Amino acid sequence: MAMNNIHDYIEPGRRAHLVGIGGVSMAPLAEVLRGMGMVITGSDMRESASVAHLRSLGIPVAIGHRSENIGDAELVIRTAAVHDSNPEIAAARSLGVPVFERAQAWGSIMKNYRHALCISGTHGKTTTTSMCTHIIMAAGLDPTVMIGGTLPLLGSGYRVGKGDTIILESCEYCNSFLSFFPTVAVILNIEADHLDFFHDLGDVEHSFRTFADLVPENGLVIANRDDANTMKTLAGETRPMRTFGLTEGDVHSANLVWNGGLPTFDIICDGVALTRVNLQVPGIHNVKNALAAAAASIALGADAGAVQKGLASFHGAGRRFEYKGEYHGASVYDDYAHHPGELKALLDTAMNLGYQRVICAFQPHTYTRTAALFDDFVEALKKPDLTILAEIFAAREDNNLGISSNDLAQNIPGSHFFATLPQVTDYLRQIARPGDLILTVGAGDIYTVGETLVSRD
Repeated sequence: MAMNNIHDYIEPGRRAHLVGIGGVSMAPLAEVLRGMGMVITGSDMRESASVAHLRSLGIPVAIGHRSENIGDAELVIRTAAVHDSNPEIAAARSLGVPVFERAQAWGSIMKNYRHALCISGTHGKTTTTSMCTHIIMAAGLDPTVMIGGTLPLLGSGYRVGKGDTIILESCEYCNSFLSFFPTVAVILNIEADHLDFFHDLGDVEHSFRTFADLVPENGLVIANRDDANTMKTLAGETRPMRTFGLTEGDVHSANLVWNGGLPTFDIICDGVALTRVNLQVPGIHNVKNALAAAAASIALGADAGAVQKGLASFHGAGRRFEYKGEYHGASVYDDYAHHPGELKALLDTAMNLGYQRVICAFQPHTYTRTAALFDDFVEALKKPDLTILAEIFAAREDNNLGISSNDLAQNIPGSHFFATLPQVTDYLRQIARPGDLILTVGAGDIYTVGETLVSRD
């Protein structure tokens, strides 16, 4: 059977069925495709706010997966969590209806935009994509946006704009960003991660180089000059390239000062002071994210005023050092960090905010990542005044490695391990006091601990 090309199907009047339509990147996909004049149907396992929203737009959504749901669809698009055994996928295959991945659909959509800004990196993607969104919207460019988290400015993780710019957070997992068509590709950093898919760091670097090479000859690659792996990966790249860095690079910072843990600095662009910005998010890593966002936004036509205004109005994305409330005088924050590099950046920032104690309740994400990066996790988790470990969040895995968070706890002096989240909550309730910063950290459901805490005060 000849391989079908998705670009032949993404056009007005065509009928597409989306399996897993309520998902974080599927719901906006449905809305964008419908806005392009396609006829969309979908299915999902459960009712949700996003399913209700799609129905309000006139998109029929079936709950539960059944073969008849695909109706007379000409193509089926599925989320990564949907496997070939799914009855709707099986039905499509038996009928000869082509099945495409979510990333392929986003890639095809990009071709309809003059500017496609794709932000990649092992970490910092959601924050930098959000910063770019603030700047590009301040510039009045009315972008279409797809983010892997919730951005308060948008009230969701996406928006459908009428301009000629699309901004996408671009993930390397399963090489999904290799389906994209960036005109501007940002690489924030490259580290060994997703080792359940990639063999090693070299494999990850190869994927990022392939991503950079997707940029057309008249496009642009924006790279972190301070990250050795990124610069090594891009050595010999023939695409136009611009770098950002703390103190050097085409776009860099100068005259950096800190006010109450928040950075203020000049953005220097090609040797000229562009603007001075006041960030509302803490940490040196966010200075770097802001420089990357400025470099990308300038390439898309944003001016100095939009850079300044956009960055000043950004107060963080959902689950990125997100303030949850107070409990017994302690400040409770939540963060999505689930890789040792992110964890280190978060905790370095937290330890410098002036709290009497920093208490970190961490839930590792996946057994393979915990095992592969075990020593790095131990080192990072020694930083707080007190570390509490919840059991590993399995996500998509079975525990074939016989590993537990208790193994981490055994290597971190003074730490505590709890098998369940209610036990973590109870322990925090006992020890919390004024002057504490309590951080719930991880990509799983650890955030519920902080929400339960503050709801009881």
